[in-house]
Amino acid sequence: MITFTIPYQLRTLAWQHQRELYSLLFRCISSLLKEFGLNPKHLGAQIGMTMVLHTHSRNLDYHPHIHVVVPGGGIDTSRRQWKKKKGKYLFNHTALATVFRGRFLSALHDAGFALPEGIPEQWVVDCAHVGSGITAIKYLSRYLYRGVISEQNIISDENGQVTFRYIDGTTGETRSRTVAGETFLYLLMQHVLPKGFRRVRDYGFLHSNAKKLLALVQLILHVCIALWTQKPRPVIRCPHCRASMNIVCFRSSALEPG
Repeated sequence: MITFTIPYQLRTLAWQHQRELYSLLFRCISSLLKEFGLNPKHLGAQIGMTMVLHTHSRNLDYHPHIHVVVPGGGIDTSRRQWKKKKGKYLFNHTALATVFRGRFLSALHDAGFALPEGIPEQWVVDCAHVGSGITAIKYLSRYLYRGVISEQNIISDENGQVTFRYIDGTTGETRSRTVAGETFLYLLMQHVLPKGFRRVRDYGFLHSNAKKLLALVQLILHVCIALWTQKPRPVIRCPHCRASMNIVCFRSSALEPG
């Protein structure tokens, strides 16, 4: 799993132009990883990836970053061969950070954005080996299929003050934070994405338009996909003879809207 983070100096610009900046992030990171994968020095194959946008840290502060789940290999379409990466990391994180910084700043300049002062020379890109990927998928799914904070992490709501707990990412300790009620609502609302913006995107052979390429990968790796069987519909019985009835049509009441 690879995590790309923009520095603190660009967060205000990202907040003011969320749709444009988030789209640039997806575009720069996807092109960067594709080029690293196609480079014979790194892998020399076409990779697939799933990218997830997060906008908050664990204490609910605004902290936009993108997580990327990348398989440890790629497909060489010319040879119809799967190339597996040797070692426990896919790409060098320092090289990724250097190219990511230059490419994203160049994209901002080309889009007409004024860059703030004090942008650091070194950016943070974390590249971690996560085994089969189940741990990373479970970690990301917790942020996709629930709100910014779960109700059980809200400790109290008294006298206009809200206290919630979170786990410190550095030390792993459980900490608490108390803010005013309106501040707590602001912390939640600042992570609402622009209308219609997709925070999860697939690229490479995992893209929805690359089904033939994905089928080739599954064929090479001998992946067997379990056939999906439709769950049987519950039987509706006649209230008089108790025999099963067939559904002919559905009729809504004329008194109800729609």
